[in-house]
Amino acid sequence: MRLRSGFPDKAAMTDRPPGFAVEPAPLAGAPGVLVRGEVDIATAAQLTSALDAAIRDTSGAFVVDLSDVAFLDSTAVNALLRARAVLGRADRALLIVCPPGPARRVFEVAGIADLLVLFDSRSQAAASLQPAG
Repeated sequence: MRLRSGFPDKAAMTDRPPGFAVEPAPLAGAPGVLVRGEVDIATAAQLTSALDAAIRDTSGAFVVDLSDVAFLDSTAVNALLRARAVLGRADRALLIVCPPGPARRVFEVAGIADLLVLFDSRSQAAASLQPAG
């Protein structure tokens, strides 16, 4: 990043991925979280803690939205598989919003995409939460 007059170059700032964050993001009445930024060895423990807390305080299907994730590694996959196991023990479903792209590719390369309930968009995930009628 180039500096001019002590300020970062505006173009360089737009190339940086967003910072890591996990925030509440319910969907169609189901509890859930939105994950932003990069999920790697440096942030996976924070993701696990956030998921544990959100899951503990809710019931029913749980949604994790990865639409704003710029990067995820095996530690992030482990955190999500752990959440799936915790939910499964309580007969709850984990729905993951993960559009096609680098994050989705990690699940495919790891050979676990078929173990997860993946949706391309929040609207697709929301539709799956509606009772058949």
